[in-house]
Amino acid sequence: MPEAATPAPPTVRPAEGRLGVLCVGLGAVSTTLIAGVELIRRGLGEPVGSLTQLGTVRLGRRTDGRAPLIRDLVPLADLDDLVFGAWDVFPDDAYVAAAKAGVLEVERHLEPVADALRAVRPMPAAFDPDYVKRLDATHTKGAMPRRAMLEAIRDDIRAFREEHGCDRLVMIWCGSTEVYIDPGSAHADRAALDAAIDADDPAISPSMLYAYAALLEGVPYANGAPNLTVDAPALRDLASDAGVPICGKDFKTGQTMVKTALAPMFKARMLGMEGWYSTNILGNRDGEVLDDPESFRSKEHSKLGVLDTILQPELYPGLYGDIDHVVRINYYPPRGDNKEGWDNIDFFGWLGYPMQLKVNFLCRDSILAAPLALDLVLFLDLAQRAGMGGIQEWLSFYFKSPQTAPGLYPEHDLFIQLTKLKNTLRWLAGEEQITHLGVEYYGEDLAGDA
Repeated sequence: MPEAATPAPPTVRPAEGRLGVLCVGLGAVSTTLIAGVELIRRGLGEPVGSLTQLGTVRLGRRTDGRAPLIRDLVPLADLDDLVFGAWDVFPDDAYVAAAKAGVLEVERHLEPVADALRAVRPMPAAFDPDYVKRLDATHTKGAMPRRAMLEAIRDDIRAFREEHGCDRLVMIWCGSTEVYIDPGSAHADRAALDAAIDADDPAISPSMLYAYAALLEGVPYANGAPNLTVDAPALRDLASDAGVPICGKDFKTGQTMVKTALAPMFKARMLGMEGWYSTNILGNRDGEVLDDPESFRSKEHSKLGVLDTILQPELYPGLYGDIDHVVRINYYPPRGDNKEGWDNIDFFGWLGYPMQLKVNFLCRDSILAAPLALDLVLFLDLAQRAGMGGIQEWLSFYFKSPQTAPGLYPEHDLFIQLTKLKNTLRWLAGEEQITHLGVEYYGEDLAGDA
């Protein structure tokens, strides 16, 4: 069966007016994002780590010398047009929350934008302690039926849009990891979801209510945690039917970013593997929440899925059919947001001779996550203006557990993900895809008029 032709690129509406960014959670990631954007648009910082701000896309032949910035190739919202809002389980404004998070230096990076940070005051969060057990929440909407909670979130969205004069909105989950939930009958379709909400079914978590509210209000949604949220079938189908972009899940920042870069190397060279042991220590709010076994199960499920898809043990059973893959996360308060990841990889080469690779990654978790969150906001807004509803698989680059259409396995290889992202941008800009075949550069017969 011949491959279907690539559809014609859509018409992308211009990025006119204000873009509201609604963060679920005003913790380390959100405040680092907001402070960073405020510093950058005042000329006091650089957007290091952001593809939308610093990345380029090659167009045409390598000899053409065409590599515009992504923000010049496609019409992204300008940073000056962003306005931030948030919900949080604590009442601290973004300045106080950022100071408590301890990611950014107060005098160097918070004081210069203190006015803007203090203006971001969180709305009371839709919260249920059964889903995040290690947080002593003090700023919530209180105990209420799920239907009332859903409508309260929708009211918040509408009020924020009106108060800040936003032309468009994007919602991004930067909150804590909820307990693990298996997809079930309550998530099967819209009718089942509504019935479960009306019945106060515990299968419906707060994160699902935020996502449902966003989709009902036509707001694109990115899931930065491993929670079952917009990958629930009912919400996935609603996003597609309503033409609202969604993506997730779980920001790919530290150890998993390394894993999705190293694992393709082993597979590319057909080097076998016996085991991969990964452990982390971190002391931020995320570490505190993940100290609960039920929340850790959600994170573990997200992190463990990477190797099987990249290494394809079903195709190479002799190389990858029996790997011991272990993931551990330990809460260690002195480390704060400066997470440390250790990886030990036992692999083998020619004639089965064993080797080892060890990685010690001392990273700053929110420093890596903030530019991802910015890119996702801008790319989701782009997708919305291009009429690209439903799952945005081209944004898999940013997630540990990329969301895909039913029946498709997720692509975890970091470099294939980047190729997919850049080819999508070429398509949106009406440019030719790049295959990297390269035969057009060699010989007159092959070169022709290519």
